[in-house]
Amino acid sequence: MHWRSIARLFGVLLMLYSLSFLPPIAVSFFYVDGEWGDFAVSLVTAVAVGFVLWWPNREHKRELTVREGFLFVTLFWVGLGFVSSIPFIIGLHLDLTDALFESISGFTTTGATVVVGLDRLPPSVLYHRQQIQWLGGMGIIVLAVAILPMLGVGGMQLYKAEASGVSKQEKLTPRIAETARLLWFIYFMLTLACALAYWAAGMRLFDAIGHAFTTVATGGFSTHDQSIAFYDSPVIESVAIFFMLAGGINFTVHFLAWKRGSLRAYFENAELRAYLATFIVGALAVAASLALLGVYGGTVESIRHGIFQVASILTSTGLTTDVYGDWPLHIPFLLILLSFIGGCVGSTAGGIKVLRIMVLGKLGVRQLFKLTHPQAMPVIKVGDSVVNPEVVYSVLGFVVLYAVTSLALTAAMMLAGLDLESAVGAVVATINLLGPGLGEVETNFVTVAPAVKWLAIVGMLVGRLEVFTLLILFTPAYWRN
Repeated sequence: MHWRSIARLFGVLLMLYSLSFLPPIAVSFFYVDGEWGDFAVSLVTAVAVGFVLWWPNREHKRELTVREGFLFVTLFWVGLGFVSSIPFIIGLHLDLTDALFESISGFTTTGATVVVGLDRLPPSVLYHRQQIQWLGGMGIIVLAVAILPMLGVGGMQLYKAEASGVSKQEKLTPRIAETARLLWFIYFMLTLACALAYWAAGMRLFDAIGHAFTTVATGGFSTHDQSIAFYDSPVIESVAIFFMLAGGINFTVHFLAWKRGSLRAYFENAELRAYLATFIVGALAVAASLALLGVYGGTVESIRHGIFQVASILTSTGLTTDVYGDWPLHIPFLLILLSFIGGCVGSTAGGIKVLRIMVLGKLGVRQLFKLTHPQAMPVIKVGDSVVNPEVVYSVLGFVVLYAVTSLALTAAMMLAGLDLESAVGAVVATINLLGPGLGEVETNFVTVAPAVKWLAIVGMLVGRLEVFTLLILFTPAYWRN
């Protein structure tokens, strides 16, 4: 393990990340909320720590191996979580546990929170919360990859570690840095379109920008305690639904559609078709249940809330128009299942991902076919493409580890004091990057014990880094030379 090379790169990127505190400082000056000093301290701290890591190791320039990439990605996410928690500690007077929880929840685009009274918070602090979700949405490491060549460091290994999905080897351009820059361009343009749509729908500009950050990032932080319910506007909810679903689509598909100037790329993608079909079926099921059980005054309201919550939970965004935990029990159960499915591979959404579910389903069908036709050698196809057996094994391993980790975290949270419903809700809220849970955590994590919050932090990191990147660090083989 080349620790000095890792430290050098960490230091450089930390100093670059310090620039992210400049927009909150500008917001603080604009609204005269008096919080600019908190962000100035955070900026200076990030620069100082980054410089201390970089200066003694500045000559150790080398490409990280895949093995080192896994460690670096995890350390970087945790490190940014600590740095970004400083304004919460100074400005909101949160303790380290709560501040780190809020920061990691932001970066992982989970949206779970320990902060209440959002309507009364300084605008700069609110902006900071929204911004860290936006930065975490596409992935800080992918952003770093886009500028690493300028620093004389290749980024392929970091990209592989960050994008540890089924399609992690997929490239849109020959150079990985160019790929990252193009993906960020698409991400930025979607965010801009979302902000303008929110503004046109009736949000004030500040809220429109803040909610655009977290909608496209499928994060779920809001500038109001009531989330989207604060506005009570079907138009705003429609904007949110569209861009939440857009954020849950593989960004390579967005890029191909933009490059070709045609919507054909969307229709040709098998995973996207399955993703939209899941959304439609789920929305119809939830809306029909709400209408038949008379949860709301009429069918229109049932359809309105049902469609919104399914879009929010399937994409792991976590924006809400109502507390779904108060609905008849079978509806939250269905929504939990949808949160485990999640969005598409290569999107900002959480969950297992639609493509993996498709591969698992086709594997089950193949095994049934082989029972009746033992001599047959059927292949697994997604769309027109044959899935490599190695990828199938990878998917199986991922799902097994995802399930085992979920069960282990549930048991640990029960030991930490949560009842079964709350423990299941907390795990669903964190490992699926959902945000709102069930029971004690159906709206926030304010009242739970510190041990639960630390377990939730682990769950959020596991969910965001997609299991392998984090858990591999706990295997003895990883640390053997």
